[in-house]
Amino acid sequence: MVDGVSFSIRDGEVLAIAGVQGNGQTELAEAIVGLRKVHGGSILVAGNDVTKSTVREVLESGLGYIPEDRKKDGLVGEFTIAENLMLDGSFSAPFAKGIQIDFAKRDEIAAKLIEEFDIRTPSAETLAKQLSGGNQQKVVVARELSRDLKVLVASQPTRGVDVGSIEFIHEQVIAARDAGKSVLIISTELDEVLALADRIAVMYRGRIVGIVDAKTSREKLGKMMAGIAA
Repeated sequence: MVDGVSFSIRDGEVLAIAGVQGNGQTELAEAIVGLRKVHGGSILVAGNDVTKSTVREVLESGLGYIPEDRKKDGLVGEFTIAENLMLDGSFSAPFAKGIQIDFAKRDEIAAKLIEEFDIRTPSAETLAKQLSGGNQQKVVVARELSRDLKVLVASQPTRGVDVGSIEFIHEQVIAARDAGKSVLIISTELDEVLALADRIAVMYRGRIVGIVDAKTSREKLGKMMAGIAA
């Protein structure tokens, strides 16, 4: 599904991968984060090779991941918001002291993130499954962007959320870029790609047919999405 793909992302840049769903974008994202075995090539985060690393090791290297299916891969519906906000880091500071969870610190961080990311909920103890789609996505975004990141990989970051949440999530992505993070956006929504990208890579049948400037016309991007090289 992914064939000879090669690209790099600079600090303070958004590279968007566009294309019709099913052309290898999902597999590429899962390979980067360690959810799929890589059969060839290498993946480097800030110069560190994470090609054969576990998912936890990849996350600890400074990579944040917003999956395309928040209910399957981004949240535990039966966990509270506070519990979901510490999923990546429950084994280390600031959430843990030795082998024990610091619940007071967890609740303090949850309250701060709920306010900062405008998560509409009665309390931090509300179950994630009881939130709207937009607020569920905000929980995932808040968790990943509150970590000390070098790279953010966001796959379909606004799929199935309301207009207000889309705008808010876009603002957070741009803020991450402006803070110097490298951002990889994978989206089948061309409007989203054009709104966020500094450069655009188009995938077709597992390959990147070209990497172009974000000012490239929709007509040209459409042809690339049909497999015509840039």
